[in-house]
Amino acid sequence: MLDLPFQSAKQLAAAIRRKKISARELLRLYVRRMEKYNPALNAIIATDLPAAEKRAKAADVALAKGKVMGPLHGVPMTIKESFDAVGMPTTWGVPELKDNRPKTNALAVDRFLAAGANLFGKTNVPIYLADWQSYNAIYGTTNNPWDLARSPGGSSGGSAAALAAGLTGIEAGSDIGASIRNPAHYCGVFGHKPTWGICPPRGQAMPGVVATSDISVIGPMARSADDLEIGLKVMAGADAIDGVGWKLALPAPPKTTYRALKVAVMLDDPNAEVDREVQERVQAVADFLAKNRAKVSDTARPATDTAEAQRVYIKLLRAATSARLTPELVARNEALLAGFAPDDESYLARMVRANLLPHREWLKANNARHHMRLAWAAFFRDWDLLICPAASSAAFPHDQQGERHERFITVNGKRVPTTDQLFWAGFTGVVYLPSTIAPAGFTRSGLPVGVQIVGAQYMDRQCIQLARMLERDFQAFVPPKGYA
Repeated sequence: MLDLPFQSAKQLAAAIRRKKISARELLRLYVRRMEKYNPALNAIIATDLPAAEKRAKAADVALAKGKVMGPLHGVPMTIKESFDAVGMPTTWGVPELKDNRPKTNALAVDRFLAAGANLFGKTNVPIYLADWQSYNAIYGTTNNPWDLARSPGGSSGGSAAALAAGLTGIEAGSDIGASIRNPAHYCGVFGHKPTWGICPPRGQAMPGVVATSDISVIGPMARSADDLEIGLKVMAGADAIDGVGWKLALPAPPKTTYRALKVAVMLDDPNAEVDREVQERVQAVADFLAKNRAKVSDTARPATDTAEAQRVYIKLLRAATSARLTPELVARNEALLAGFAPDDESYLARMVRANLLPHREWLKANNARHHMRLAWAAFFRDWDLLICPAASSAAFPHDQQGERHERFITVNGKRVPTTDQLFWAGFTGVVYLPSTIAPAGFTRSGLPVGVQIVGAQYMDRQCIQLARMLERDFQAFVPPKGYA
């Protein structure tokens, strides 16, 4: 069994219930670890320890009276900085918001607290949550615990780094462009991007924004698949305004043995070349499934064109994020747009066009998306899951020069635009599908690799179930060296 700080939240809660450790002792253990390891990582960037001490004491008093507050009773947790939490700032890494102190909690925060979790801190993000790195002018740069010179991912990079280093018990992030999935992959932890719409994001937004964004979701991150299941159950379900009319009932996983599963495998795509070492780990998962009598296909695909899927995703993604543009950025984009040739399909051209997209054009893209949803639904009538990469490479070195679309990563010895790998976020994310990241092993240089497990809409628990099986039989969470 892993040392206490690296155990799952489920195991930590059980230890508290069995009185092997008190909630106060466990909180203080994580605070000491934060004080020791966080200066080099810069994963946790805000705390409210007095409030956490009070909650820990209340958890211990309740337990002494025989009352368990929920499945996470007394478990210390941190959460992505973009979630509102009373007593801590919510800035999204934007300097103008450095003094923003919300007066109410995000709904997800209240739900975690009601489940017994003890929130003690917040974890770092990139500005506007818009990078696969986690740095900003307010809090600085978060480092990957497997290699401090590399990115932990983004935008939930602080969340993944804190989990991997054993600085927290459980986490929650958000995802519109793999912001749960790539940090989990880069840091060797578990993450779940839920089906769009099942986890209400109220309070995980810029000040004044209450409308739900297209594509974007919130979801759990953890060191075990069991914790993803717990976290999803905590976070999912209608907000009060919607709960009057509908209730969420996610199906239990219908397939719980390898032999019953039918799994499609996708290792690479022309839109986003994948490094061979990442492909090898996804292939290793596929080989393991086949060895255990699952039906595995490397050719089964939904009847969609991947290039068209990428075009639609970038268009809808950058339309969804356009609301945050200042008048100055809008004017700049209008000037850029005038200079693009009609056939310019560079990422910058696609982004600028989408930022300025007329609603009529958005409706066309949305209609194309819904055609793809139907194609995926047909695919999942024959196949239970699809496994694929979460990103084109393992964690890459820090690179804060210029704009994101001007940067490159190395894939199979070649420099490729870092934005290419958004394909692995959008191919399934734009059509609302759930996906789970589970550890799949390591590159030859020792960097973690995750496998992305994609399921049919609302089959979140089937994705998590395969992650649970792989954790048990193939690859569990491994702590990085140096954090014992």
